[in-house]
Amino acid sequence: MSVTEKLQTAQFVVDADGTKQAVILDYTVWEELLSLLEDAEDAAEIDHLREAGEEVIPWEQAKTELRAEGVDV
Repeated sequence: MSVTEKLQTAQFVVDADGTKQAVILDYTVWEELLSLLEDAEDAAEIDHLREAGEEVIPWEQAKTELRAEGVDV
């Protein structure tokens, strides 16, 4: 299901004038949208680091290195 399709499931709370005041989403849709936003934010950060000339390593490699240093990931 696309983001647009997920957003079509939204319900709105309106005031007496019919002005939208709040949005109600199914919790699973909220979690999926939140995950997509986090992924987009991560991708933007990776792009920024690459443009700045920073070394970027795969997450699996990073986890292995962090675990070797005693960090629980």
